[in-house]
Amino acid sequence: MSSTSKSHGWKSLLLSHEFILFAVVVAEWIFFYFIATSKNYTGHTVGFGTMDAQFDILRHTCEIGLLALVMTPIILTGGIDLSVGSVLGVSAIIFGKLWHDEHFSIPAAICGALIIGASAGGLNAFLITWLRLPPLIVTLGTYSLFRGLAEAITHGSITYTGFPDSFNYLGQERWLGMPAQLPIFVIVAIGVWLLVHRMTFGRSFRAIGYAPEGARYAGLPVERRLAMVYVLAGVVAALAGIIYTARLGEAKADSGTGYELFAITAVVLGGTSIFGGVGSVHGTLLGVAAVAILKNGISLAHGSTEMADMLTGVLLILALSASIVPKILSKRPARVQTVPSTPQPTPTT
Repeated sequence: MSSTSKSHGWKSLLLSHEFILFAVVVAEWIFFYFIATSKNYTGHTVGFGTMDAQFDILRHTCEIGLLALVMTPIILTGGIDLSVGSVLGVSAIIFGKLWHDEHFSIPAAICGALIIGASAGGLNAFLITWLRLPPLIVTLGTYSLFRGLAEAITHGSITYTGFPDSFNYLGQERWLGMPAQLPIFVIVAIGVWLLVHRMTFGRSFRAIGYAPEGARYAGLPVERRLAMVYVLAGVVAALAGIIYTARLGEAKADSGTGYELFAITAVVLGGTSIFGGVGSVHGTLLGVAAVAILKNGISLAHGSTEMADMLTGVLLILALSASIVPKILSKRPARVQTVPSTPQPTPTT
């Protein structure tokens, strides 16, 4: 390989979206390392750079990370799912009701919650693929439907608590020194990465996002694959609801409120185009890290949750602008420079 090719390769790497985002994540971490401290329940000062603080970030980010992972293939296909936070909430409520009121075992209640998540994703898939309704409108409607269902089951006031310690271990304790939910997140991340980047099935998501009609013309089963990604999102959102319940030790109707915003922010911040066709799972993971460090850093720096939400909204706007503005500028007509014509002499007769 020539030196010119090597320099071009390094330049492409340094200017890539993932590398720039990685640099932002490192800068965020260094910034909060110096300014963010808090006191734990024993009264000792805990700094942002301590191992306990890092594990706390991982523990509180698992559910949003799971939602962002399954949101990636959806946005790659040019779709959107605003209902994942509500699916998380209704799945948590179903899990709590099955265990508390119907006296199901913990494994049976988990299976029931996962079935509810798959059914919720299936409803989205049916409306989007069979009825050809816009994903934004469909999931906006099911966002309210699933949240309202959770409120109806609990009458807006019931909170399911008292789960056994063996279940709460999943969200509150450590396994081999790391948060117990981290292995689940890693397994899902590897699975989604392999699906999107290594399987022919998943690589077709980009073709669908670029041009769905062209993908149909090429013989791809577009509707079937779109249905698959929405059902997958429902199942993983239900899994996130179970982990969320174990972390808090309770299931309530407002579980996961606003999580869809954080998930979409992480995906778009990670370089996945909101128009579909472009994106990566490793970019999404960097986006999750950026959002998580921002939220937890502000919390340790004695900032308000409202400030964290506002800055997350700013991140989303900046990420969307970064993907949209170049398209707008590229479509602007080039300004044509006209050269003044030299007057021709009048022929004499």
